[in-house]
Amino acid sequence: MERIKIPFNKPHLTGKETDYILDAVSSGKISGNGSHTKKCQQFFEEKYHFKKCLLTTSCTDALEMAAILTDIEQGDEVILPSFTFASSATAFVLRGAKLVFADSGDESPNMDAQRIESLITPKTKVIVVVHYAGIACDMGVIMNIAERHSIFVVEDAAQSIDSYYQDKPLGGIGHLGAFSFHETKNVISGEGGMLVINDERFINRAEVIWEKGTNRSAFFRGEIDKYDWVDIGSSFLPSEVIAAFLYAQLENLEDIQNRRMQIWNLYQAKLSPVCLEKNIGLPHIPSYASNNAHIFYLIMPNQASRERLIDGLGKHNILAVFHYQSLHKSDFYIGKGDDRVLANSDRYTNCLVRLPVYYSLSESEQNFVIEKLIGIIKGL
Repeated sequence: MERIKIPFNKPHLTGKETDYILDAVSSGKISGNGSHTKKCQQFFEEKYHFKKCLLTTSCTDALEMAAILTDIEQGDEVILPSFTFASSATAFVLRGAKLVFADSGDESPNMDAQRIESLITPKTKVIVVVHYAGIACDMGVIMNIAERHSIFVVEDAAQSIDSYYQDKPLGGIGHLGAFSFHETKNVISGEGGMLVINDERFINRAEVIWEKGTNRSAFFRGEIDKYDWVDIGSSFLPSEVIAAFLYAQLENLEDIQNRRMQIWNLYQAKLSPVCLEKNIGLPHIPSYASNNAHIFYLIMPNQASRERLIDGLGKHNILAVFHYQSLHKSDFYIGKGDDRVLANSDRYTNCLVRLPVYYSLSESEQNFVIEKLIGIIKGL
């Protein structure tokens, strides 16, 4: 099989990851909630003024913690976008929630904030907001709706490190937020995630859930003389090895973001003319949102043109990929919903294609990608 010359993603190492992992191992403390875990959590609390952060083994785990904290029970309804990864849904299905899918907007894969209120019923308990590509949903509208209806907001900020709604960091606006450090994200630890607790009433219980349902964290702080099983929970803590790797990345966040923005801006500048000519959509950044260069995507006119684009790039050893499949049409969900048509979600499912974006993508490599892209697009 011919080797891909330009992959879709390539994990970036800053140079300190193995040093910090060795430091963690040498310390004799490599299970969770050690010094590197605390340094990572403190980084986010200080830089973004999040009230409380807890590292997890994945963003999925952080979302599962959010479902427990919001007391999701059988029959409770959760509103979320259909165009998202399965974890946004399964975390709440596990607690017995009924999913109510919202359509995406006309200009962006993000859920259309104006359509949320019509989906609310007396059983609605949570709105799960997914900031696709790290570009903010309209959080002003969403938080206003949630406040008027006494509904919790959980931000699935998996892709949203260092991105903002107005002057507020994503993940820090809803009652709870969840981040991912999967190898495809801007800042990585292989697998890994983080729960952000913005509502103080959840902080103490979050620590208990995080520590397998025990008050172990309070014990280690010397607040109690022994720890006990006091609530439900699970083993959500990552090891110090994961946290050590992550901390090396966080130290280089600014450098990583600057490089990704260079790549994103070059795509935008060089592809805009031909995409405008051929009616191909480019990422939309609303006036209230910043851009963290997590994803550069194109929205092709139809599924056939997307397949031709991906196949054409593949012939030049360039790997571009499509993304989520609408969850309301998934094998798991069919027959459980209300058969509403979510036209925009389906459009992004069929037409969106992601281009290679990673730190070590050189300018010459990117120009090669752009040259081949333009050639294929002009031939469509």
